[in-house]
Amino acid sequence: MKDFRQLKVWQKAHPLALETYRLIPALPAEERFVLADQMRRAAVSVPSNIAEGCGRDSDKELARFLRIAAGSASELEYQVLLALDLGYLSPEQHTGLDQQTNEVKRMLNSLTRRREQTANG
Repeated sequence: MKDFRQLKVWQKAHPLALETYRLIPALPAEERFVLADQMRRAAVSVPSNIAEGCGRDSDKELARFLRIAAGSASELEYQVLLALDLGYLSPEQHTGLDQQTNEVKRMLNSLTRRREQTANG
């Protein structure tokens, strides 16, 4: 079992979730139960799956949860783009979240490859 707080990718994913929560109020009221909810779920899923994977007993299981986290990060990446294209987020807000999301995705992919290599010997 690993302490998820020690992973650099979790240290980047947690602020991504926080920033997503901070930007949700910028969405129109009619989106609070649709797009906002989906963005929240995806953003929280990233660090949550990293944490859950760290609580598992093997590198193979950790890698599986890291892949799930990467999928959630991709989902958030699209939702942020949609919010921009709908005019709900400014270009600056989009750029900041998009950069954070892509950094987390790169880190997740790299860590997943390393864990899979370790698991496969």
